Amino acid sequence: MDTQANLFVLFGIIVVVFLIIDLGFFNRKNHVIEFKPALFQSLFWIAISCVFGFLVFLYLGRESAAQFMSAYVTEKMLSFDNLLIILLIFSYFKLEEKYHHRVLFYGILGAIIFRGIFIGAGSYIVNQFHWVLYVFGVILLYTGVKLFKDKKEEHVDFEKNKAVKLARRFLPFTANHHNGKFFVKEDGRFLFTSLFLVLILIETMDIVFAFDSIPAAFAISQNAFIVFTSNIFAILGMRSLFFVIEGVMHRFHHLQKGLSVVLVFIGAKMLIGIVGWHISSLASFGVIIFVLGLSLLASLVWPKKF
Repeated sequence: MDTQANLFVLFGIIVVVFLIIDLGFFNRKNHVIEFKPALFQSLFWIAISCVFGFLVFLYLGRESAAQFMSAYVTEKMLSFDNLLIILLIFSYFKLEEKYHHRVLFYGILGAIIFRGIFIGAGSYIVNQFHWVLYVFGVILLYTGVKLFKDKKEEHVDFEKNKAVKLARRFLPFTANHHNGKFFVKEDGRFLFTSLFLVLILIETMDIVFAFDSIPAAFAISQNAFIVFTSNIFAILGMRSLFFVIEGVMHRFHHLQKGLSVVLVFIGAKMLIGIVGWHISSLASFGVIIFVLGLSLLASLVWPKKF
């Protein structure tokens, strides 16, 4: 096997082993995740991602490493909006804190599968039709401008969501408490629980967010290995990050503006390739870090008034 294939095998081992340890050992029972262990887990996943990025640097070169870290940081920051939606979903369905981890764990498993499918399809399309990258660039420009203008919704009626309506229409649900289960057997019938409905909604939201993050990743790198591994490492750290920042998530109110600037920059970077201009991956990484860092700092210096 070549070096990239070896790194992908290592990546697969890391993901499978730590997911098994997570659910099979540390979190076998439903319980509230405290701040301190969540912080350690979040820092652990960031450290593992950086180490993997260093291995990419050693074996695939500086250009690939810069692309990996750029895609990883962009996806990580984009996940903040995803986390906010998840927090709203939990609040809307009044989901007890001890079940948050369970839903997020299986939500991330689903996200890994869907991201793999989307990235595989995206890689094939890009290889067959290179001009699609310019379409991605236009999508990112539009998304960035829209994100800059949009205001976050803090009160959403998820019962009006199409995924929820379809689920209630075609799947039998029980009115009883889920007790941490996704489906139960009542009177000889298998019925789905409200916990499963929450999971469906989270998976749907991740698919929607993937339509922003995956074009951004392909605009940074056309290497499916870089796109997939950076995406999955960012997603794996998202669960623990949720428990770290759920109480202060609203304070990063300028992050949305920073993300919009990053998306516009990445989209523009892709489109200027039409006229033969090129911005190096290292320079792109510097711009992404600077803009996102500045937006986080601005959120702390000029806090939101409540």
